[in-house]
Amino acid sequence: MKSNNHSKRHALLLLVVSFFVAATAYGQGMFKQEYAVKYYFEGEQPGSMKVLSDRNQRVQVLQSNHLWKPVQGSLLFPGILRPDVSYRYDSLEHIQDMLVNQQELVYLTDKAVYSNAWAGALYFHHQLPKARLFSADDAMNFLVTDGGAIHLYSSQGKQLWKGEVAGTVKAIRYDRRHHIFWLLDEKRIWVLPIQNPGLQEVFTGTAFTCFELLEQKNELILGTEEGYAQLKIREGKNSAIIGLQEAVWNRNLPVNKLTVVQQVSGELWFGSGKGAFKLNTDGKFEYYQSKRWLPNDVVYAIAEGPDSTVLIGTEHGLAQLYTKHITLKEKAKYYEQQVRERHIRYGFNATLKGLQGGHLDKGTLSDSDNDGLWTSMYLAAEAFRYAVDKDPVALVNCRESLLAMERLYSVNPLKGFPSRSFERIGHKTDLADSKVWMDAPDNLWSWKSTTSSDEAIGHIFSFSVLAELVDDAFIKAKAISLMDSLMSHILEHNLYLVDHDGKPTLWGRWNPEYVNQFPTNVGDRKLNSSNIISMLQSAYHFTHKAKYKDKALELMERYGYYENLMRPMREIGKADEHADDKSKLLSDHWNHSDDEMYFLGYWGLYRYALNDTLKAGYQKAILDHWEFERPEKEALWNMFAAMVGAKDSDLKASLSFLEEFPLDLMNWRIQNSHRKDLYFLTDNFMNQTTKQVLSPKERPVHRHNRTTFLLDEERDGTEEFSAGDIWLLPYWFGRYLGLVD
Repeated sequence: MKSNNHSKRHALLLLVVSFFVAATAYGQGMFKQEYAVKYYFEGEQPGSMKVLSDRNQRVQVLQSNHLWKPVQGSLLFPGILRPDVSYRYDSLEHIQDMLVNQQELVYLTDKAVYSNAWAGALYFHHQLPKARLFSADDAMNFLVTDGGAIHLYSSQGKQLWKGEVAGTVKAIRYDRRHHIFWLLDEKRIWVLPIQNPGLQEVFTGTAFTCFELLEQKNELILGTEEGYAQLKIREGKNSAIIGLQEAVWNRNLPVNKLTVVQQVSGELWFGSGKGAFKLNTDGKFEYYQSKRWLPNDVVYAIAEGPDSTVLIGTEHGLAQLYTKHITLKEKAKYYEQQVRERHIRYGFNATLKGLQGGHLDKGTLSDSDNDGLWTSMYLAAEAFRYAVDKDPVALVNCRESLLAMERLYSVNPLKGFPSRSFERIGHKTDLADSKVWMDAPDNLWSWKSTTSSDEAIGHIFSFSVLAELVDDAFIKAKAISLMDSLMSHILEHNLYLVDHDGKPTLWGRWNPEYVNQFPTNVGDRKLNSSNIISMLQSAYHFTHKAKYKDKALELMERYGYYENLMRPMREIGKADEHADDKSKLLSDHWNHSDDEMYFLGYWGLYRYALNDTLKAGYQKAILDHWEFERPEKEALWNMFAAMVGAKDSDLKASLSFLEEFPLDLMNWRIQNSHRKDLYFLTDNFMNQTTKQVLSPKERPVHRHNRTTFLLDEERDGTEEFSAGDIWLLPYWFGRYLGLVD
């Protein structure tokens, strides 16, 4: 078992390396893809840490007075931090601090300053037995402090100066431009010249925590418990430091209480007790928190790592953040393998559940109420892929998942009724109290009942896409047959899905008596009308059976379904106080799974319109809905808008969605609701939490049936989502439409 897991990990790593190393220049069609490799300590190691990398691209972590090294890590498969015993002497010392000078690692112990570089020639004793911090200039003069006492030594160990501060020194920075050391305590910033040394107080305040020197800008960034200050360095004659200008404060950060500030490759990074974040040139922050990016959100150290990576040291371990130049096609290849390797269950597009702390080898492919819906969306993605590339693998994938969809109908004894899911009958022992699992006639399988309207519209969407775009006789015939079977069931049962008990399912209802019972401003009246017309038009288009066309026209002309589906979204909202309880329940807030049902239905509503007049009306209704949803910057909805002829379908937002989506699709615990850099909205019908939607790399992973304005996720590494419906569908749909290169 251990060997097998290692082989899988190695295979995935090779895939990642193969397309991440493929390009080294940022060219046309390429973008920057970020991902993290995490390393955890073997056992808990309390206390702060420091992390650095030398010219040999060796990464070292200092924690608990000992050195550690990262080993065996790769994307999605965390490595470990092991004691670094490369040098026997290091493991015997009580190391307090380390730095990089001339690209080599130098160490501070309770007795000495030394390095293993330069043939080990750098070694001298200091006189501060409780020394905890040090810094060095380019001539290797070392400033050593125990927090109060401060000693300046030459590289040979000669004491050049000593002094003391009243507070406790928290950080030291060497300034090459001015040939001075900067020192920080809780309330003051000091300078100490190398020539004619002596402490000079240049700035005072409260709750200082960290600082960074930006030499090219001639300024200092001061981190505090309430944000950070940008301080311009004031110079006198011969560039002598005479002070710091009045601070420009920024207190609107993802987290205001800072633990570290560090410049890495010209970019300003901040650490906090709730993750790390980077300042962009537009003044906005990119926020890295949760185990998608970090072993733990308590950040102690940030540094530049090998190959332009960023090293982030946390309470529980080390994160190495990579940025590679790739294309969307290469990203699609990665996601295609993610689906095939871990998310195919009997041909269904499934979620990997039951994970423990995100460990993929602990997961189980789980059934879902929406097996048919998620698989329909993956099926459509593979159909678009085949239509674009004629990839034979995509055709095989279509066949496999279509057979799973067919079995939803054949596993139960009800003609034309799709099960939600199926499983071998042994699984039913785990669901002994469930009323929704039924034994199949063969007594070998169980099938799940209570199928709903979101399953039905998903089925018809995928069957239509397959029938139209996949030039394979078997697939076309099978898709059309299943479509006809489902729609015949719905017509024969008076526009209901009728379950094993002879009663309509709770949500499989399109009958006028049900649909038109709702007030006109309740969304289900519009949604169900739109979906059933789409489904009937699709069935008529491919079967040419008049019963479907006749029923669609009857519903629109006699029962007002055209008026229902054309109703502008601005009129949809909460039911008034005189409405029935069900109407109030269904309209308390906007249900974003309705968006998914609407847009999947728009494929058949628009493409298979019974005439041009209807098509023009449908286009107007679809674009009206899309404008309503436009703030979400949802790539899939944008693709449908482009399909029906939107003049501006927000292609830039769609590309950002596709490019910024994380490679790690785990449901890590994520929190954004505490952030000070966001503009929060008051509670509203659309569940829009912030003025601007967050990047996919900062928000929780979720399917298209939830709002992109979702800020928080409480579960922590218990599930991995499939990219099949979440990412591959909008990508391949965009490729099919010619919008994505």
